[in-house]
Amino acid sequence: MVTSDSVLAKLNEWLQPGEFQDYCPNGLQVEGKSDINTIVTGVTASRELIEAAIAANADMVIVHHGYFWKGEDQSIRGMKRERLKRLLDNDINLVAYHLPLDDHPEHGNNRQLADILGIKNPRPLSGLVWEGELPEAMSPEKFGLHIARALHRDPLRVGDGKAAIKRVGWCTGAAQGYINTAVDAGLDAYISGEISEPTTHTARECGIHYYAAGHHATERYGVKALGVALEKEFGIKHRFIDCDNPV
Repeated sequence: MVTSDSVLAKLNEWLQPGEFQDYCPNGLQVEGKSDINTIVTGVTASRELIEAAIAANADMVIVHHGYFWKGEDQSIRGMKRERLKRLLDNDINLVAYHLPLDDHPEHGNNRQLADILGIKNPRPLSGLVWEGELPEAMSPEKFGLHIARALHRDPLRVGDGKAAIKRVGWCTGAAQGYINTAVDAGLDAYISGEISEPTTHTARECGIHYYAAGHHATERYGVKALGVALEKEFGIKHRFIDCDNPV
């Protein structure tokens, strides 16, 4: 029998959460049953994902976006109460890894996005930002279509840069603020999940193509890869459930 402690020990061994200063607790957030037969993974611990996990008879839910973020209201009421109640009533463990999952060299969101987009030689550039090269140079329009086909979501493209894109940087999720890291490295394009008002001006004035490919869309793949790895490691059932989010 596989226990929750053994799964958590393996996750912490792989992801090394103690190496990160994060905005939320990484690891076990809600304790459930000790015996683990079925794991469900998903991007965010929403009510929709919890209900799907209950229907799948999950013993553990692993997400990228969990609970108890710094600065949020600590009261257990309303939406938070209902989510926690459903987990506790069904004895389901909730496990979340935020920054450690973004940056993991094999299972991380950044590495997995590179694989999905076919970026060659993916490697860390600075902090959480990664860099790599396209197999062949693409026009900004063609690269946008390539992203759309790979992620099943049309990216928002802004900025003015080179006529052909070869060297790209990226950081999944709400990482638009790291665009200057890509600019300083002389990259042709930068990809993240979200965009904010200043990002447009930076991309235009600094000569770089910027693609906002979706917070959810860019972060589907790390937690899924983590679940697949646990399935292989322990021989337990795993199911990735994608609760769509247009953001």
